[in-house]
Amino acid sequence: MKKKRSQFQLKSRRYFSEEFKKQKVQEIVTKKTTIREVSIIYDIKLPVLYRWLHKYSPDHPKQTKIVVEMESESQKALFYKEKVAELERFIGQQQIEIDFMDKLIEIASGELNVDIKKNFSAQLLSGSASTARRDDFL
Repeated sequence: MKKKRSQFQLKSRRYFSEEFKKQKVQEIVTKKTTIREVSIIYDIKLPVLYRWLHKYSPDHPKQTKIVVEMESESQKALFYKEKVAELERFIGQQQIEIDFMDKLIEIASGELNVDIKKNFSAQLLSGSASTARRDDFL
């Protein structure tokens, strides 16, 4: 197989006037055209156009960085501490209600001379003890 020799070709270097650069940047900024369209029409590489944009546009200063930060660990920890405290308060309220109901059942059982917890507890499911038919209770 023959190897093709590559020929060394000099690429002509183009220079664009300041006026041309400013005009194209203005067109891009005013959205008359896009960066890609200018790149294709005039055969200019995108990094060159972005350099022009940063240099000639007041809206796009160079080295302007947008920092997107994730929520910091301390903020997350503070949020979760508050959430835990809220849930603990809720659990505390529920426990107070349960204690109140238990005491109410205890007092009612004493006054009525009936073990309310035993008589009105939920029926046992099959497998754990003998279960009676529902008709037996009616």
